[in-house]
Amino acid sequence: MADFSVFVGFLKEVPWCRSIFFTHFLLILCLGEVDSDEVKVVGPGDSMLALVGETAEFPCHLSPYQDAEHMEIRWFRTQVSNVVYLYQEQQGLSDTQMPEFRNRTVFEANDIMDGSVTLHVLSVTPSDEGQYGCRFLSHNFSGEAMWELEVAGLGSDPLISLEGFNEGGIRLRCSSSGWYPKPKVQWRDHRGQCLPPEYEAIIRNAQGLFSLNTSVTVRGGAHSNVSCSIQNPLLAQKKEFVLQIADVFLPRTSPWKKAFLVTLAALPLSLAVLTILALQYFYKKRCSQEKLRKQEEKDRERLQAELDWRRSEGQAEWRAAQQYAVDVTLDPTTAHLSLEISDDLKSVSSRLGAPSIVVHGPQRFSEQTCVLSRERFCSGRHYWEVNVGRRSRWFLGACLESVERSGSVRLSPAAGYWVMGLWNSCEYFVLDPQRVALTLRVPPRRVGILLDYEAGKLSFFNASDGSHVFTFTDTFFGALCAYFRPRAHDGSEHPDPLTICSLPVKGPHVLEEDDNDNWLQPYEPFDPAWADDEALL
Repeated sequence: MADFSVFVGFLKEVPWCRSIFFTHFLLILCLGEVDSDEVKVVGPGDSMLALVGETAEFPCHLSPYQDAEHMEIRWFRTQVSNVVYLYQEQQGLSDTQMPEFRNRTVFEANDIMDGSVTLHVLSVTPSDEGQYGCRFLSHNFSGEAMWELEVAGLGSDPLISLEGFNEGGIRLRCSSSGWYPKPKVQWRDHRGQCLPPEYEAIIRNAQGLFSLNTSVTVRGGAHSNVSCSIQNPLLAQKKEFVLQIADVFLPRTSPWKKAFLVTLAALPLSLAVLTILALQYFYKKRCSQEKLRKQEEKDRERLQAELDWRRSEGQAEWRAAQQYAVDVTLDPTTAHLSLEISDDLKSVSSRLGAPSIVVHGPQRFSEQTCVLSRERFCSGRHYWEVNVGRRSRWFLGACLESVERSGSVRLSPAAGYWVMGLWNSCEYFVLDPQRVALTLRVPPRRVGILLDYEAGKLSFFNASDGSHVFTFTDTFFGALCAYFRPRAHDGSEHPDPLTICSLPVKGPHVLEEDDNDNWLQPYEPFDPAWADDEALL
């Protein structure tokens, strides 16, 4: 520290100079505190989801933008002393890093002069689950953001094996491994009824992943198709294996069977012939199953390659879309009385017990329980993200400012709506103009929306894994508003509000001509269970 003794002595001799000096010194300190209060640290949100074995991204940035190149940036777990990664004096320091994160972190500082950085944690394991935070520190500023990391693992395909005969039936065993959190297993017969297991063991290994073994005895009358399904409770996804059992191989105690066994005992030659035929049958059955298994593996590899391609392409498009981030707020004058708008105009939720009018399923709704944005978009490209949490019902997108919102209306492009929705925690879909079911690899906790007005496109992204979900292509006439519909509280455990996320806003951008739109839209075959709803529209 510098020595100011001579200068202070001079001030003691000149009282008026000393007074002016301390007045300016206090003024500078006050201004520094005001500026530091205006700067905030923005993390990835309240929570994020990562899959076992993949990479988790922890983005953090300063709002408004500031140069963070000479700041100390620290990612930590639970408390600041548990260092996940430390950037200090323009370099990464590994001396204080927790042992379990060494050689597993990659620091991305391409936009550090804008106050935006990202930490990549490689090869996620169940032990990484927990609370994390990032902190920016300089001589006049200190701020941090916290979030929760959830980890999920989708295990191997169930394998059913035949253990033998037991008490007039056939005992089957189902096994699988690599699940997290603890999975749920269920046996079902050909009628879809549950079969009680005779034995069930779910064990957690040293890596924190669960493996399971369960067995059931199938008796006469409960034959044909028998299935073993394993479900991941966090991802709401399951894997299932179906086994076909011929009725003739199920033991029975009927009189004709006893007579047949007596005949076989008297005719060993016939028994030998039947044995040979049975062996041939099993051999052909095994060859057929092996061929089917190999074909399924090829189809699975092809589908996985296509999903990986979609994901990589979607992440590139999603990152490109983020440069058009805008600050979106809710317009209370457009909100229905059953909705609650937060003071900062960033969150909307349904009041508990508020009525919700539904006409003929999820394709037609009462347009009284929505809210629009204050911003109106007539040109350019605009991107915003919405945290949907774990709500079981919601609808997001854009609509015309002049659209009809009273009475029952179908949320389709023909009516001036371009929206994506979730119905009862299990059905993601859009109307374009008919219902199109969407298959998502990871349930989104945050949804990104990119509006390209001149190109006539409205794209949806899963911000939880950076993948592209769906793109509307249309011609827009008139101003568009962001559309939010949280739906009425449905009694679920997670009645989270719809919250507009804080994103780095870099100002207006000049549109570039780009007619290449090579997205492969995820699509599911039409579900007959929706046929009645479609017919009523």
